[in-house]
Amino acid sequence: MLYYRRKILLALIEAFDGHLTAKQLQKYLFLFTRKQEEKAFDFIPYYYGCFSFQANQDIMTLAKLGYLSIIKSENGRRIQICQPNNYLMMLDMFEQQAIKEIKEKFGCLSQNELIRYTYINYPYYATKSTIAINLLNEEELAVIDKQKRTFTEPQLFTIGYEGRSLEKYINILLVNDVHILCDVRKNACSQKYGFSKSQLEKACTGVGIKYIHIPQLGIESEQRQDLKSQKDYEILFESYEKSTLKENWDYLLYVRELIDTEKRVALTCFEESHKQCHRGRVAKYLMQLPDITYTLKHL
Repeated sequence: MLYYRRKILLALIEAFDGHLTAKQLQKYLFLFTRKQEEKAFDFIPYYYGCFSFQANQDIMTLAKLGYLSIIKSENGRRIQICQPNNYLMMLDMFEQQAIKEIKEKFGCLSQNELIRYTYINYPYYATKSTIAINLLNEEELAVIDKQKRTFTEPQLFTIGYEGRSLEKYINILLVNDVHILCDVRKNACSQKYGFSKSQLEKACTGVGIKYIHIPQLGIESEQRQDLKSQKDYEILFESYEKSTLKENWDYLLYVRELIDTEKRVALTCFEESHKQCHRGRVAKYLMQLPDITYTLKHL
């Protein structure tokens, strides 16, 4: 059984004669999702502009399942349909029409022309591009520079990834100009795509955010079982303050040093609410240290 979003990928590739470069596919898919109310894929600004980690992962999965082949060359990857099947007819009428419109409007563009179009019309997604300087003039580059979020004020953030795609999560970090992401999970692994240590570190590095795992500030997973009420969380966190935080005070001071030197640091864990996550207690103690110059914001 194919996920609906994977049918979209197959239909899009099939509409373009059954093959696209990886860069073309990301750009066409991005333009397609601009037509959706509930977007099948989210995107971040990346090396070549708008990029979806989820789409990239789905392409790899479809290749393993035999639907696609990935041909690597000096010029990048080419994605090709292996099992033609009129995938367009598997989509609803709105999305069938959207793909037809994308093909009609942009099918005649070269890869660079397509990338340039997305940069000019959606400049935020070009803010991390390594090739924009080769495709745009000075005036167009200035528009992209204005999309970059830069703040000088030191600030501590907390953020959870529950209920967020990797792309939405990274975009939140970017618009708040986070410089360092401190992962305070005991074990930095997750069943949710994008949030295991290696995946999250790769995504952060790609957009210029340094990732640091500090497991010493984490809570053992077995201690998090059977938390049914806010009071249960409070009891757990009070114990955490008296034990883990007290025993690992040097690591708390290490985070303080990071804020003092790098200015904008985020603490991350799973839970959506900082009130149900120990990162809230880590932040609480960081805010109680003497002579702080930073403020706190929960994302």
